[in-house]
Amino acid sequence: MAGLAFTLAACASPSVPTPEPEAQPPNVPEVPQAGETGTPPEEPLPEATEETVAEPRQVKVGLLLPLSGARADVGQAILNAAQLALFELAGDRFALVIRDTRGTPQGAAAAAQAVLDEGASLILGPLFSTSAQAVQPVAAAAAVPMITFSNNTAIAGPETFVMGVTPSTQVNRVVDYAAAQGLRRFAVLAPENEYGNVVVRALQEAVFRNAVELSRVVYYDPRTTDISAEVQVLADFNQRRAAAEAQRRDLEGRTDEAAQRALQRLRGVETVGLLPFDAILLPASGQQLLSVAPLLAYYDVDPAEVRFLGTALWEDPTLLREPTLQGGWFPAPPPALWNTFRKRYEDSFGDKPPRVASLGYDAVALAAVLEQRAAAGGSFLPYSVEDITQALGFAGIDGIFRFLPSGEVQRGLAVLEIRQAGFIERDPAPRAFPAGIN
Repeated sequence: MAGLAFTLAACASPSVPTPEPEAQPPNVPEVPQAGETGTPPEEPLPEATEETVAEPRQVKVGLLLPLSGARADVGQAILNAAQLALFELAGDRFALVIRDTRGTPQGAAAAAQAVLDEGASLILGPLFSTSAQAVQPVAAAAAVPMITFSNNTAIAGPETFVMGVTPSTQVNRVVDYAAAQGLRRFAVLAPENEYGNVVVRALQEAVFRNAVELSRVVYYDPRTTDISAEVQVLADFNQRRAAAEAQRRDLEGRTDEAAQRALQRLRGVETVGLLPFDAILLPASGQQLLSVAPLLAYYDVDPAEVRFLGTALWEDPTLLREPTLQGGWFPAPPPALWNTFRKRYEDSFGDKPPRVASLGYDAVALAAVLEQRAAAGGSFLPYSVEDITQALGFAGIDGIFRFLPSGEVQRGLAVLEIRQAGFIERDPAPRAFPAGIN
């Protein structure tokens, strides 16, 4: 069974290896769709259930996932990816103890206690931040670190590591790149909820760090179907339309040739005047983004003059058909590694993985590689905070990443651009972190 790329950067080169793909990956990454099948492997992986895999083992790692309840499909996909890492990378003494959180905080706390009772020295998961909060006191009482799949940095702590691709990481990457390309004035049209608040705070910090300007912040109710009023405010539409009308009236009262030429140019023009921004961040996805983007163009936010920026939510091929998003930039994990992983997953399980499944692979791979390093040194204690937060970090399916002592994660993301033919890699992901913790 061919293994996928995963490197413990502190033990080897800190750069991301380029794997030999089992098949040529597609040029355009796709959002997984349920129900599509692939060719099963000649030797299919054994079905995982709520049990200890490959007993007996001396180093046990708990894996907490919603294997029942509303998001059982996502939990199963993460488990499938975790199985790939287990069978490809784990050593003989590594054991994965799987427990169902039932998708609830109470279930997560019970699952955590169950894996600790079996001797787990590290907890991977759970998926949801509310469940992770419920697990925190259970793990803390046992002095066992937790690497959760959540991207909510509010729950991060000295022994609670947030592994998800956080909104602040995404915003930092795309704003840093946009500022480096000469964009100086930023705006944001954000949903009025906690996610929108997190994105706006991250944008405020990013523009301050880059010494650029945040000129406009507008929120909208994500539950409504009409945000025309908010877009008009964002675009200064009424003021710019009034300015066009005033110019038109002034020119109509003049008979000189220059005035007539200027009046001719104003025909069909609804607004005049510059927008107060040259880049706009749109932290939305799917149908919501497909509604917002053309509305901006309708109210004279011209994508030919204003760069549309997004988050990792934009890695969705349904967005390729929207003309106003053409040329938009957004951050995402390196597509080549994901495409190779996706092909491996499809061949093994007959379905396309959801994007979050890579976290399951990378988390188990991290745990397995740390265990192997400990085994090489004769240790049975591979999961100290120092091991998890080693400065050079790790390189996995989602690119390079490292955990900070605060529990937050740093990631090396690429910047992709939307083109009609697909997503192109505008700026590749970094292959190594600078020395030391930033």
